[in-house]
Amino acid sequence: MNEIWNREYETMSREELRELQYKRLQMSLRWAYDNVPFYRERWERERVKPQDVKSLDDLWKIPFTTKSDFRSAYPYGLFAVPLERVVRIHSSTGTTSRPVVVGYTRGDLNTWAELCARVVTAGGARPQDVAQVAFGYGLQTGAFGMHAGLERIGASVIPASTGNTRRQLTIMRDYKSTVLVCTPSYAMYIAEAAGDLGFDLDDLSLRIGLFGAEAWTNKVREELEKRLDISASDNYGLSELMGPGMSGECIMKDGLHINEDHFLVEVVDPATGEGVPEGKEGELVFTSLTNEALPVARFRTGDLSSVSYRPCACGRTFARHAKVYARTDDMIVVRGTNVFPSQVEEVLMEIEGVEPHFQVILDRKGALDEMVVQIEVEPSFFPDAMRRLVEFERHVEDRLQEELGVRARVKLVEPKTVPRHTGKARRVIDRR
Repeated sequence: MNEIWNREYETMSREELRELQYKRLQMSLRWAYDNVPFYRERWERERVKPQDVKSLDDLWKIPFTTKSDFRSAYPYGLFAVPLERVVRIHSSTGTTSRPVVVGYTRGDLNTWAELCARVVTAGGARPQDVAQVAFGYGLQTGAFGMHAGLERIGASVIPASTGNTRRQLTIMRDYKSTVLVCTPSYAMYIAEAAGDLGFDLDDLSLRIGLFGAEAWTNKVREELEKRLDISASDNYGLSELMGPGMSGECIMKDGLHINEDHFLVEVVDPATGEGVPEGKEGELVFTSLTNEALPVARFRTGDLSSVSYRPCACGRTFARHAKVYARTDDMIVVRGTNVFPSQVEEVLMEIEGVEPHFQVILDRKGALDEMVVQIEVEPSFFPDAMRRLVEFERHVEDRLQEELGVRARVKLVEPKTVPRHTGKARRVIDRR
């Protein structure tokens, strides 16, 4: 049954929405200009001021903000309020560079819970549900936003955090969890590990999966729904803007509804930064409309998608973006050809006998790049004749070349050989 958490906003007319967006945009741009030296100095260099944005169509006049700007401003350089008004701080891991640090006022946390309530409701969660959150409860934002949204709708929340899969399954069975919240790759691992750990998936009460934090295809969705006997929905968010709650799928699963009353979306050509027409793929760019501690103007996400303003059968009027399958910084270049891990996944999920786990290994042999795709296959393959295994490898190599435009060597490995991850899956190892 379709339910909408906040009908007043989620079903408002496009005309009313645009009026609200422009009022909030004016306030947000002025707030950033008056309270964040970074924005004031950059916009003055570009000879633009908030009052120059006289309509939503003028937003292009404002310069982009990028992840490197967040890192340059480390830790608090983009905050618009003094620290005594910041009641929560999150950050990225920062394993290879300065982390991205984000802050929230009490008002921001209230907004975050509200938007996540919309997303979990759209995905099928209800007050009577028992929700198991298997994101990490650390510096990153995923667990906290979804936790708050689920609590707001009245669901019972189990903060299970990540890891210890046996314990996750025990909780799932004994506490009768009906909603699982985690990355799709970890959900796949839970489904796979259940039998090895002595759990019967038929004993579980799961009915809904709210998955996010990494790109995943509809083929993976189908596999998860079949293995766990659930309805799986995608949700999207960025720590730089707020975290999860920016958008999410409804029961129609025809794109992710963007909470447009709080975030203004654009789609631009990744190479030129120019806007692209509705329905054409490009890089998502978001501007916050209500953030207090951390107003963000025209943030380039690096995520590739398209946006549609077609009415949705669920009744929500917010625009939808397509599932994010790839990021500009996920792209790898092999012998001059652009390749995304999501393209590899799409091909592999269509081939019978291939398990939903793979890893791309990049090496350099002399002056040439070498791409090896390690894929797991069903155990029944390995006792078979060597000739059949070789033929199967060649078949997969041919399919990959058709899709990618570059030849990759396929290496068949036994089940559970490719590393598993409780968080985001690491699909590419670049040794070049």
